[in-house]
Amino acid sequence: MTIKKTPETTPSIAKTLSRREATRTLLVLLGGAAVAACGADATSNASSSGSSGSSGSSGSSGSDGGAASSSSGATSSSSSTGGSADTWASGGTAAMTGAATYPDPFTAALTTCVLAATATEGPCTEAVDQVRKDISEGLAGLPVRLALKVVDAACGAIAGAKVKVWHTQITGSYSGDTPNNAMCLKDQADSAKHYFRGAQTTDANGRVDFDTCFPGWYPGRTIHIHYSVSLGGKTYTSQLFFDDALVAEIFAGHVDYKGYGQPDTKNTTDNVVRGGDIAQLTLETARMSDGAMLASKVLVVNVA
Repeated sequence: MTIKKTPETTPSIAKTLSRREATRTLLVLLGGAAVAACGADATSNASSSGSSGSSGSSGSSGSDGGAASSSSGATSSSSSTGGSADTWASGGTAAMTGAATYPDPFTAALTTCVLAATATEGPCTEAVDQVRKDISEGLAGLPVRLALKVVDAACGAIAGAKVKVWHTQITGSYSGDTPNNAMCLKDQADSAKHYFRGAQTTDANGRVDFDTCFPGWYPGRTIHIHYSVSLGGKTYTSQLFFDDALVAEIFAGHVDYKGYGQPDTKNTTDNVVRGGDIAQLTLETARMSDGAMLASKVLVVNVA
């Protein structure tokens, strides 16, 4: 199944500002808006996965930290603030103090594997691979362990495949040397940065992990993470999404996100995934004991 490849809007394409965006910009110009540095995520309790509506964080126990940012989208790092099984952490991946105890989300046997829907890679790609596990570059926000398992349609693990991921920071801006920096970057200085971009090779079990932060949003798109899987000269490209209720919870209450207001687009109204099987592309999520999110997905791809 292929998702309709409607041209993807990008952070600076929107032709008009919403009332919320106009207000935020005015506040920043007046020096009255505190802006956090990177995207963060919140999820359901560690014992549950999928949508988050329960025991949400109506205000993460963290500093108002994150770096101040101008309307250009510039960011900086901030000190981490730990969370708990009941509150979301902030301050970026440095807050993942319990990472060694995170559970394996792929213990269940796979019995049916349906190819993931393909989706556009968008205009904000970068040719150079940033090979690393921690892709945050020290930016603040709710830390996320993104765990991915790559398999084929027969549910067999695919070892030795390159998995590449990229997404926006909390302001809704991408980084890096993209094909069109004027469209993709809110701050052109970020062309020399590579935050929230990474690549790794799957192990014998088809698994890769990335440590990151929950993404930000920009007009016309639901919050998403791009990914591609490459092996033997063949590449499979798609996107991953978060449950709408979880997104609403984070942007309503998490200290790093609430200043940005609610995203203007949900999974059901997104111009890329509209009409697609969103459940097939939605990450399963759980909150860890240190307040970080574990977001996982089995990626069924065809790179044979």
